[in-house]
Amino acid sequence: MNSSSSPLDAGAPDAPAGAAAGSSLSAARRARELARTVGGPAVDVLVVGLGATGAGAALDAAARGLSVAAIDAHDLAFGTSRWSSKLIHGGLRYLASAQLDVAHESAVERGVLMERTAPHLVGAQPFVLPLTPLVTRGQAALAWAGFRAGDGLRLAARTARATLPAPRRLSVVETRHLAPALRGSGLRGGLLSWDGRLTDDARLVTALARTAAARGARILTRVRALELTAGGARVRDELTGEEGEIRARVVINACGVWAGGLVEGVRIRPSRGTHLVLRSEPLGPLPAGLHIPVPGESNRFVLVLPQGDGRVYVGLTDEPVDGPVPDVPEVPETDVGFLLDVLGSALDVPVRRQDVVGAFAGLRPLLDATPEGALGGAPRTADVSRRHAVLTSADGVVTVVGGKLTTYRRMAEDAVDAALATGRLTAGPSPTAALPLVGAASPRVLAALQAPRRLIRRYGTEAPYVHALGALDPRLREPVLDGHPVTRAELVWAVRHEGALDEADLLDRRTRVGLVPADRVTALDAAREALGEAVR
Repeated sequence: MNSSSSPLDAGAPDAPAGAAAGSSLSAARRARELARTVGGPAVDVLVVGLGATGAGAALDAAARGLSVAAIDAHDLAFGTSRWSSKLIHGGLRYLASAQLDVAHESAVERGVLMERTAPHLVGAQPFVLPLTPLVTRGQAALAWAGFRAGDGLRLAARTARATLPAPRRLSVVETRHLAPALRGSGLRGGLLSWDGRLTDDARLVTALARTAAARGARILTRVRALELTAGGARVRDELTGEEGEIRARVVINACGVWAGGLVEGVRIRPSRGTHLVLRSEPLGPLPAGLHIPVPGESNRFVLVLPQGDGRVYVGLTDEPVDGPVPDVPEVPETDVGFLLDVLGSALDVPVRRQDVVGAFAGLRPLLDATPEGALGGAPRTADVSRRHAVLTSADGVVTVVGGKLTTYRRMAEDAVDAALATGRLTAGPSPTAALPLVGAASPRVLAALQAPRRLIRRYGTEAPYVHALGALDPRLREPVLDGHPVTRAELVWAVRHEGALDEADLLDRRTRVGLVPADRVTALDAAREALGEAVR
């Protein structure tokens, strides 16, 4: 990555006019491409669902030279892909359950993101596991062995030591320095480990969709699939209500927890992962995240994740969800109480219910492989494998389910491989393991950019152009609300180049202002102004 010949250097043009060529998504582009696609000639591949896996499949197919249309009933990253912990896991938790192949795959894909395809979006995140009185010496020894094994996964995946530092033991003083909010009584020190961490999961999906668009894929949000067939889909434009047909040689169903609603025989066991949103001031400075052991569990932790924007996320739960799958999952008070109780077991600073300024929950699309009528019932969702599966229905629709955010690229590759076979299409192997996403560049190039560091971590090589909008109109460099770093320029950029169509797209997905309801209300006027400003 330090070599001057890095392929990522070539992905950072010296003086582009702004957005990467051909990647800009806008309302006008959507309208043009929707008109060409509905009722038009068949595309090679139709992808349904624009979360990480669906956007990744659109990119994979387009990068192989296939014609692609990708649709979503809502927006980019509307579903599970925006509700994660934003961690790019190296597979440590899968070692504990002897899922060695899943662990290795995770470590490999983490390295791909951190060193090749998205180093601007994915960086190294330190974590401290505090050795409190609730952590026995046996548990501490087991955790340390796990961290060492995780470092072995890094080595096996050929991820550089400069990318992910080695785990190490911490003294009490070092532990308190990295996590001042910890209770000092009985603290024996800590264990420091590292993993990958996204600046923002929804921004990864946006980068995937735009990179696919630059390769010719038609990215169509607010287009709902009403019915899938081997030859395409009957769809409805959710903005106008008009219905029509998109014809395709093969269809990939990448709808996550909603996949079973479009294809018969796909059984999903949704698992709810809840996070709380806290203001960072009460917890004080947090140079590292925290792994707080769940009392009574040997290999389960609650994560404390500082976001760098005045907020801290605390998560997450792993609870089965029965019944209809909602568009936006609600957070039950039982989840809130559980997370606060675990926090209270380790922190010296009291965190009460009124300190929770926001909360969100995502539904993991776990594949239900439990035989119907099996004795003993289904296992806990925490114990269900995170392996993904690619299923082809009797009428030829390819469905990809299971997996996790870290391995979205491999899931997409496998889905497109299956689509090629099903649709009898000819294309070469997937190039996406070496294909930089929009904004990606080597650390050397990113470090030389003339823009605020926060923007570089979100936009990569496009950061100077987002920042430059403020030179034309100084108001655009103003934050959308006091105490939050997102600027009005970022909202305008999202409308012009990232396909944002309304206030919700801007506040809930292109930025994450909306995770705190009070902040969302305050920022609504800025979002409305940006929608008008962007079309001038």
